[in-house]
Amino acid sequence: MSGTLNKVMLIGHLGDGVKMHYFDGGNCIGRFPLATNEVYTNKQTNERVTNTEWHNIVVRNKAAEICEKYLSKGDKVYIEGRLKTRKWQDDKGQDRYSTEIHCTEFTFLNNRNDNSESLGQSTSPATKPAQSDLVDTNDDLPF
Repeated sequence: MSGTLNKVMLIGHLGDGVKMHYFDGGNCIGRFPLATNEVYTNKQTNERVTNTEWHNIVVRNKAAEICEKYLSKGDKVYIEGRLKTRKWQDDKGQDRYSTEIHCTEFTFLNNRNDNSESLGQSTSPATKPAQSDLVDTNDDLPF
């Protein structure tokens, strides 16, 4: 083991639909913004404060196609992945940086029937079935 770890776990809501980009050779990439919230009470004013943090999520190939098909703005999703920072130049030649989460696993957290059905049928290595799909209700145990 190298002694380092680059792992991100988020639960949040999509801020927009999945934007797809297709490449020659059949590969594709999907991108979408994910909002996470921190809620606390200000002790001086007793006012409830909500801070929203936005994350740029990147999914690839079959996982991207699944996300595009079943996720839409406002949907709740669990994302697991790695942080990656890209460097690029703007129109004026200035260096800019963008930090993204490259998704390795995800779970849809909405209670819609179409999403929960798709999880059991997915064969993508980047998807993980919902916890309810892992419970076997057809056992013969007497307790």
